[in-house]
Amino acid sequence: MTAAPTDLVALRQRLHRQPEISGQEAATAALIAGVLTGAGVPQVLTGLGGHGVAGIVTGAAPGPTVMIRAELDALPIAETGQMPWRSEVAGKGHLCGHDGHMTIVAGLAARLMRQPPARGRVVLLFQPAEEDGSGAAAVMADPRFAAISPDHAFSLHNLPGLPLGVAVLEEGAANCASVGMRMRFLGRTSHAAEPDKALSPARALAALIPALEALGPGGALDADFRLVTLTHMRMGVPAFGITPGEGELWATLRCLTDDRMAALKQAAVTTARTAAEAAGLGLEITWHDDFAASRNDPEATAHLRAALAAEGIARIPGEPMRASEDFGRFGAVARSAMFWFGAGEDHPPLHAPDYDFPDALIEPGIRAFARVIHDLLG
Repeated sequence: MTAAPTDLVALRQRLHRQPEISGQEAATAALIAGVLTGAGVPQVLTGLGGHGVAGIVTGAAPGPTVMIRAELDALPIAETGQMPWRSEVAGKGHLCGHDGHMTIVAGLAARLMRQPPARGRVVLLFQPAEEDGSGAAAVMADPRFAAISPDHAFSLHNLPGLPLGVAVLEEGAANCASVGMRMRFLGRTSHAAEPDKALSPARALAALIPALEALGPGGALDADFRLVTLTHMRMGVPAFGITPGEGELWATLRCLTDDRMAALKQAAVTTARTAAEAAGLGLEITWHDDFAASRNDPEATAHLRAALAAEGIARIPGEPMRASEDFGRFGAVARSAMFWFGAGEDHPPLHAPDYDFPDALIEPGIRAFARVIHDLLG
């Protein structure tokens, strides 16, 4: 596996040192915009859908638009790794590899300026707010996106647990749809000596735990896959003398398709309302971190598969990911495909506090995207 140029490794490590979480990527975006301008990219858009950045390279002849997407944001997790380029920002870290993804697309920009497409356009999109599922929708809602809307869109995500440098790319379902459901139950407090005078959420919360989990038991990743994960619960205040009068339960709902997600959401709402009404409680429901299902288009998958083969990047079979990916929303406007790129079988998992992107993936990642652009645009 060819080593990445030292300037790209330095860029990746610089990005790693200064992580910014979803919606706060101003400095990261400014750095990336400077890298694109320095590489000679003739058109650079900033502030796209928040802090998004897009570099645009146009060929000499008319043709389709090909978009390559990377993500700008990091995670609100304290890093425990001890490498010299570890995070310098308390409580935040590039523990999903977006620093590496950005570096790949930045390296691709320099390569495109040396070997520009013969026709059409390439849009190098650095998307904000991927981790909370809001960034792709915000970028697409930006009025400037209509002028650069792609015909084809491609992306990658590193994946620990796969052999280093091996790709997984399958047509069809790629990532689950998911959404966060926050339920707040409203009752009335009382003295702890008189719990009969309160409207406590305790029994409603206790009943909801198994009821919600039963709606999404997990299992095989087929069309009927449903998973409900309880992520947070609290009630009342931390005191021994007060019967609680309100409480919250948070859950993440997950399905392989968007239509199944709509049905699961309705079932979860009905279940929560039933529990609240039985206890005489008010109920407020809000939705968060909303990710559409991600599907690999057959044509885009074929182009990407051919590019991987041409670059000697081995593929192994795989199944859809339970994890969600904000890239899925671009499938509504473009023929899109994403592949998973092995980060090593014993590599720390994504979102682990000691995770670090393997720099060995930078050069083959650039080659894969450069090849698919060449195949589509010449």
